[in-house]
Amino acid sequence: MNMTTTAFATPEQARDYFAPLRRQGKSVVTTNGCFDIVHAGHIRYLIEAAAQGDLLAVGINADATVRQLKGVGRPIQRQEDRALLISSLKMVACAFIFADPNPIQFIEIIRPDVHVKGGDYPENIIEKPAVEKYGGKVKIVAMHAGYSTSKIVRRIQG
Repeated sequence: MNMTTTAFATPEQARDYFAPLRRQGKSVVTTNGCFDIVHAGHIRYLIEAAAQGDLLAVGINADATVRQLKGVGRPIQRQEDRALLISSLKMVACAFIFADPNPIQFIEIIRPDVHVKGGDYPENIIEKPAVEKYGGKVKIVAMHAGYSTSKIVRRIQG
């Protein structure tokens, strides 16, 4: 059994991982998120994202960014652990950590063929110009109502 991981510390490592695969004609799809406590909504979303191309790369928000976005007490799990968990899912080719508050920098590095966002985002997302600059496209996929890490955390805290 191959026990190597495809959880990377930087977007550059993900880009380098994909280089030989792209030369073989494989398309790269990116998405991103906190993925603090993985739930069924995340899994459904990642399945839909992966269906947009050959290889799915998932950007994992760094711990400091999650704190800015979600507040005190978050993230629950460290960035390295979240990247390892997501990279181990069968629909994910690799995961990487990114420290910027938005994904534009990693898009400039990876240059995905498709960048996926959930249906709670507008069609005209801030990443769109960066994705299209390299010939890629943005795809908005449906959100799955009723799933929220924040709600799970509140329920656990009682």
